[in-house]
Amino acid sequence: MNIKSLLIGSAAALCVVSGAHAADAIVAAEPEPLEYVRICDAFGAGYFFIPGTETCLRVGGKVRTEGQWKDPYNRDSNFGTKWHTRAELNLNTATDTEYGPLKTETIVRWDWNDGNATSTNLLWAYITLGGFSVGKTDSQYNQFIGYAGDVIQDDVIYDGPYELNQLTYNYDSGTGFTGVISLEDSNSGTTTSAYGGSWQLSKSDHYAPNVVAGLGYKAGAWQFRVVGGYDSIVEEGAIKARIDADFGVFSAFLMGGWNTDGDKLNQYAGSNQNVSACTTSDGVVHGADCGWGDWAVWGGVGVPINDKLKWNLQLAYTDSKIFEATTNVKFNPVKNLLVEPEFTYVHYDLPSDDTFSGILRFERTF
Repeated sequence: MNIKSLLIGSAAALCVVSGAHAADAIVAAEPEPLEYVRICDAFGAGYFFIPGTETCLRVGGKVRTEGQWKDPYNRDSNFGTKWHTRAELNLNTATDTEYGPLKTETIVRWDWNDGNATSTNLLWAYITLGGFSVGKTDSQYNQFIGYAGDVIQDDVIYDGPYELNQLTYNYDSGTGFTGVISLEDSNSGTTTSAYGGSWQLSKSDHYAPNVVAGLGYKAGAWQFRVVGGYDSIVEEGAIKARIDADFGVFSAFLMGGWNTDGDKLNQYAGSNQNVSACTTSDGVVHGADCGWGDWAVWGGVGVPINDKLKWNLQLAYTDSKIFEATTNVKFNPVKNLLVEPEFTYVHYDLPSDDTFSGILRFERTF
């Protein structure tokens, strides 16, 4: 056998062996395709599709810390400085349906008050579809009319109830006309009265809801809204009317409220004041003096100084002769960071005592 035959034979043998081993080779599986998070811009900034669904989700919240000196809601308060820190988580969902967007909003708060354990509160949790909403949020008596001024202590003079369960329908014509009607939780439960018995807060075996209704119109720089609320436990209520104007260099509002019975408090003309605001020196409680009496009025202005700084002022006065003045400066050194010093003065007619208080707030939203 010559050299050439030997080389050809060896090559053939190697090919046979290689072919046998090739039959046993492990083939790597194709990689799974990556599923990227898709942006959902149909409902505004910040939404994205939950993977595998057609539901859009937005996650947000805030962290706030503030120091407070004295208490504008309690003339008997003796604390010097109190520090309060809050964390808040907001979850919003939205899905397109044949009846319009199906949405939810959930807000959970965690609060640490000076020297006290952390408290958790399900602030809002409600569902909306086709103008209807159901669940827990602030009363439409406040939301529809726009609350009060752009200050922290805007409800020293009571402007209405906040967190409660409700079934609400909101109407928006798209031409400036808006409306609302709401059946709201009357906080039924154990029979309870407050402020010397002038306010029945809840009632056993009570099933009727409170009722809120409102109308509004906006044209250009002007907006007018009116809203009324009926307390089914006290069987009284209140009406508020508000006018707003925005002229660019400043904005202003004026709001008035009327109580159907000035000798009583109710959910829509109540009081956030400590009972000391209506207690005479001999210990007698005149509960209605803690609230509006027959009427209350609020007014305020906001002046944007530049794109980072705004000054606000709110004044309020009641038929029961409680006067409140609050002013603040809102400073945004960078986007989504707020530094807000605020000062409040309250005068009470009955005890003839004045209250001065202040807050320094730092808040980061995301």
